[in-house]
This record gives sequence, C-alpha cells and structure tokens, in this order.
Amino acid sequence: MCNRISTVSSSAGATLRLDRPVVAERRERALVRDAQGGSAEAFEQLFRSHWPRAYRAALLVVGDSAAAEDIAQESFLAAVRALDRFDRRRPFGPWLHRIVVNRAIDWARARALRRETFGDDGPDPAAREREPSEHADDLALGLAHLHPEQRAVIVLRYLLEYTPGEIAHMLDLPRGTVNSRLRRGLDQLQDAVEGERP
Repeated sequence: MCNRISTVSSSAGATLRLDRPVVAERRERALVRDAQGGSAEAFEQLFRSHWPRAYRAALLVVGDSAAAEDIAQESFLAAVRALDRFDRRRPFGPWLHRIVVNRAIDWARARALRRETFGDDGPDPAAREREPSEHADDLALGLAHLHPEQRAVIVLRYLLEYTPGEIAHMLDLPRGTVNSRLRRGLDQLQDAVEGERP
C-alpha cells in the first residue's frame, strides 16, 4: 500500500514530511481530547466522521435499517458516557466499532429469540436491505442466513478491514475462534449466495 505524504513547513523554514494517516490520527486524538473536555463540536466531528461506518456495520449485522440506526445512535451515546475512561492514545474507531458490533450482536440474538418464542415467520428484514447491484443483493441475502456472531466478524474483517487479531481483541475472543467464525461464515455465505442464484 502506498504511503500518502503531506508536506508541512516549520517556522525555521525546514519542510517536514508526515504520513496523512499520522496527521489524521493526531487530529482524531485532539478531537477525542476536546470531546473529553466537554466540547460538543469535537464530539459532533467525531460523530460525523464515524457515523457512516458505524451505521453500515450495524446494518450488515442486524439487517434492519431502523434497528441499525438505533444501534449506531445508542452506541454513540454509550461512547459519550464512557468517553472520560477512554484512553486517547488508542484509536477511537475500533473502540466505537466494538460497541456497535456488540450491541448489534445482542439485538440480533434477541430478535432470533423472539422469533423462536413467538413464531414470527415473516420475511427477514435483511432481505429488504439491498444495494442496487445484483452481487450486493446476493451478499445481503447471504449475510441474513448467518449467525450474528459470524456476520459480526465478517463485517469487521471485510467491511471495516480489521485484522483477525484486532477482531479478537475487540470482541474478547481467542484468535482461533475469530478465524473459525470467519471460515465457517464465509463457507456458509458462499453456500447461501450460490443457493440464491438460478
């Protein structure tokens, strides 16, 4: 992967070259520090920058747009409540995604339990959450067939691009469990997608 470099001039006239990800990380740390200090503007900037991925992660785990919006909002509120305990030397995104994915898993488990208890045989909301392309339709339907825990690791790995080690840390799981869920989830996803095609 190519490193992106930005050039910054110092007061002495020397030119410093900084990786853009490093600059973005420093900016995010400053926003977290300001948000911890009570700045609503800083928290709003964190919200705006992390909302799309948080919402998308929740949506892919639960398959219901209204529930995903609620989960993402509740996750941000939980983050606000816990922000004073957050170590700003660590990245904010993984911490937030952990909250989002854990809440989404809990919601999906509760929905599955409600279906078992009350016999809800209606269409799965995940089937309605579709992207315009044919492949996205297949993937949305395939994800709907997976257990929430498998959906979560697949979303974290392939949408949010965390490593299996990072996912294990985020979800408090052994790395072998993460790898197993990824493998089984991908196998079931492939079976489900191939089964949907004519």
